[in-house]
Amino acid sequence: MSLARRPRPEPDRDSTPWWQAVRRHELTVQRCVSCGTPRFPARAVCNRCRGREHLWVPVSGTGRVYTWIVNHQVFMRSMADEVPYTVVAVRLDEGHDMLMYGDLVDGDPAGLYEGLPVEAVFTDVDEETTLVRWRPRAR
Repeated sequence: MSLARRPRPEPDRDSTPWWQAVRRHELTVQRCVSCGTPRFPARAVCNRCRGREHLWVPVSGTGRVYTWIVNHQVFMRSMADEVPYTVVAVRLDEGHDMLMYGDLVDGDPAGLYEGLPVEAVFTDVDEETTLVRWRPRAR
């Protein structure tokens, strides 16, 4: 599998600090200064209190599989050698409504189930890009 041929993320106003933390191999989420609610993905306004101030706080990098898909289609020719690949949606341990997505590493898609404990794995693709991926962990 060649991660170097994958499309690159395009950080924006809200997500740039997250991608910078990922580059340092840190998983972070926003926490509202007004009400303390953690949130992910990054956004300018808190869904709970409408506050606009936030801090970036570290999270454990652990969660449980919420859902997944095993992709068998070649949507991009540059990724043809990666098919099939598995993408998981992970519900973070720090928040019921925070989902992170990434591909599954070191795991068999046939062994996936809802609630499977997973942990974040950081993969440096090149000098500028680091990806968050997920692998099964011991219960």
